[in-house]
Amino acid sequence: MSAPNLKVEDLHVSIEDKEILKGFGIEVKGGEIHAIMGPNGTGKSTLASALMGHPKYEVTKGNATFNGEDLFEMEVDERARAGLFLAMQYPSEVAGVTNSDFIRTAMNAHREEGDEISLMKFIRKLDAKMGTLDMEESFSHRYLNEGFSGGEKKRNEILQLLMLEPKIAILDEIDSGLDIDALKVVAQGINEMRSEDFGCLIITHYQRLLNYIKPDFVHVMMQGRIVKSGGPELAERLEAEGYEWIKEELGIEDETVGQE
Repeated sequence: MSAPNLKVEDLHVSIEDKEILKGFGIEVKGGEIHAIMGPNGTGKSTLASALMGHPKYEVTKGNATFNGEDLFEMEVDERARAGLFLAMQYPSEVAGVTNSDFIRTAMNAHREEGDEISLMKFIRKLDAKMGTLDMEESFSHRYLNEGFSGGEKKRNEILQLLMLEPKIAILDEIDSGLDIDALKVVAQGINEMRSEDFGCLIITHYQRLLNYIKPDFVHVMMQGRIVKSGGPELAERLEAEGYEWIKEELGIEDETVGQE
């Protein structure tokens, strides 16, 4: 089986007739971790939602392929079953559905009928991954994200990542609202996934997460597209100097898109 691949070319995305992404392009392969940074309003979360198929976001130009298949021809559930995963910036609460029931159902949706994961195997794996994330056993019996703190919701997103084992993951500000201890735990979970069979796109405002998850590539996003790419040293410079030097270097006068 070939390594996973997500390729996005010249992507333009609008919401309510306002163009947010303006020629975005990136390629994420198995074994690679990419980080996207940029000021508020540059379209980072729009990118994540559009790639996962949120109906509010209209793709007006460009293309995206996932393992060679046209991503935009796939329904949302098809994208997930194919191995594309999104950890949302603001995870939804679902009353009446326990965390464990949700995750087991999601896992079985990836499997052929008659090949569903057994209850005992599921419990063993769930216990092990919750241990990795320092989550109490009671989390598995609580309703999905209901009453969870921001940090608990983010850990829960990474728990789903570890259980589902996707091919490509998009992590939208998975570090927001986390204290330093929770940040280390979440980073540990992501690092556990690193392999040639897994690629990751991390959207973040802060270099601190990248202290614990060393990216292979760092991209700066402004005005709906990537304007500069480099290695981990680029994130370090952004942390120290902000974005003004990039604006000056590229002659970018105004960075107001109005939709994250």
